[in-house]
Amino acid sequence: MARGKVQMKKIENPVHRQVTFCKRRAGLLKKAKELSVLCDADIGVLIYSSHGKVFELATKGTMQELIERYMKVKPARAQAETVMETQTLDAKREVNLLKQEIGILQKGLRYMFGGGAGTMSLNELQVLEKHLELWIYHVRSAKMDILLQEIQLLRNSEGILTAANKYLQDKIEEDRGITNLMPMASDSPYPLTIPNDDIISILGSNFGLMNYK
Repeated sequence: MARGKVQMKKIENPVHRQVTFCKRRAGLLKKAKELSVLCDADIGVLIYSSHGKVFELATKGTMQELIERYMKVKPARAQAETVMETQTLDAKREVNLLKQEIGILQKGLRYMFGGGAGTMSLNELQVLEKHLELWIYHVRSAKMDILLQEIQLLRNSEGILTAANKYLQDKIEEDRGITNLMPMASDSPYPLTIPNDDIISILGSNFGLMNYK
């Protein structure tokens, strides 16, 4: 027959309560020993019965040693728990502040897009004004960054065009120098015209030969 679920409440019958206590105490101590062996854990168990009788179990060493170890660890553990609780409270407080701020901003948006002035208090309007000033500052900073980038690009383009212009000017000057070094027909050391004296000599010789014939 299946065992029914035990209700977690005090057993009123003292005889049944004592029997249950003895059985479960023995089971608890047995499980503690098994856990210590299987997992190599140091376990200490203290049990006070309803009559004030003490039952204890120390799987390694003595109960006093385990208590001393616990007392050494307890302050650090308590401090860590305090820090964790403080951080949790700070996180909750920050979340609440953010929720309030988001609510104010949402109301501010509704106000700017046609909401009535009476829907926001003076404090809420001051908060909205502070955020608007901050947003304007960020917008102006972003716009200034874009303008500076565009100016830098224009300066780079100017430098490239200046370098290209100088190269073309140097090329033109170089071509002009080569043209000036080329000899002209009037400057040739061997002109195509014959001096007058040579013409007379040639004509005289020809004339003499003609007379001889």
